[in-house]
Amino acid sequence: MKEYLVNLVNQTTSQIEGRNLVREYIQARILGSLQRSGAMIPLAFHGGTALRFLYSHGRFSEDLDFALEGNRQNYNFRSYLQAIRSELSPEGYSVELKVNDQKTVHSAFIRFPGLFFELGLSPQQNEVLAVKIEVDTNPPQGAGLSTTVVRRFVVLQLHHHDKASLLSGKLHAILQRPYTKGRDIYDLLWYLSNPSWPQPNLELLNNALIQTNWKSDILTEKNWKLQVLSRLQNLNWESIVSDVSPFVEPSFDLNLLTLANVERVLKV
Repeated sequence: MKEYLVNLVNQTTSQIEGRNLVREYIQARILGSLQRSGAMIPLAFHGGTALRFLYSHGRFSEDLDFALEGNRQNYNFRSYLQAIRSELSPEGYSVELKVNDQKTVHSAFIRFPGLFFELGLSPQQNEVLAVKIEVDTNPPQGAGLSTTVVRRFVVLQLHHHDKASLLSGKLHAILQRPYTKGRDIYDLLWYLSNPSWPQPNLELLNNALIQTNWKSDILTEKNWKLQVLSRLQNLNWESIVSDVSPFVEPSFDLNLLTLANVERVLKV
C-alpha cells in the first residue's frame, strides 16, 4: 500500500499538491482503521474533513473530528489508536502516538516522522506529518445522524452528522470561536452557496451555544442569519483569505471570499 502512495505522489504537479494528497491519503487510511476497529459504531464524523470526504468539499482539512453519539461502553479511544498503528506499521510507516484523553475532548496526534522527506516533499528529514484526532465525549444533544459509503483512496463506511447538523457545527464555530479562522468563512460560503443544502439543525446549534455559555438570544429560523452577519461584519477579511489560501483547491477564486458575497448567500 505504501507503493500506491508513492505512485500517487509521483502524479502530482507541485509540492503543495503532493503534501495535501499525502495528508488526505493518510486520513483515509486512519478512517479505514477506525471503521475496522469498531469506532464508527459510537462515533459520528463531523467537521471540515467530513465535508471533504462525504461531499467533495473544495478545501483540504487537517483534523479528524468526531462526537461520541453512541453508547460510551462501546468506546475505547486508546484501543482505536493502537489499531491504527498496528495496521500501518507493517507497511513501512513510522507511526508515533501522542495522546491526551484526560479532558472532555479526547485528542491524539498520529505522527509520521520523515514521511514527507521520504516521498520527496520536504528537504527536512525530521519533518513530521501529524494528523490530529479529536473526540467530543460530551457533545451537545440533538444531532441528526447518517451513514454513507464513499470511496476516497479506499472504500469507507462513515457514520456522521447529517447535513443540517454539519452546518450547525460550522455556525457554532463562527459564533463562538474566540479567534477568526478563514477556513470557517470559506466553509460557510460553500454551505450557503448550495441552494439544496438544508437549513441548520437549530436544536443542536442552540444546545451547543448553551454549552459554551452563549450570552445572546436563542436562535430561530428568523434570527440566526442576523446573528451570523453581525459576527462577520467585525472580521478582518484580508486575514481570512490569507488563512485559507493554502488549503483550497486551485480552481477556487479567492477573490470570491468577501463579506459582500457571504451576505448575498445569507439572503438576510
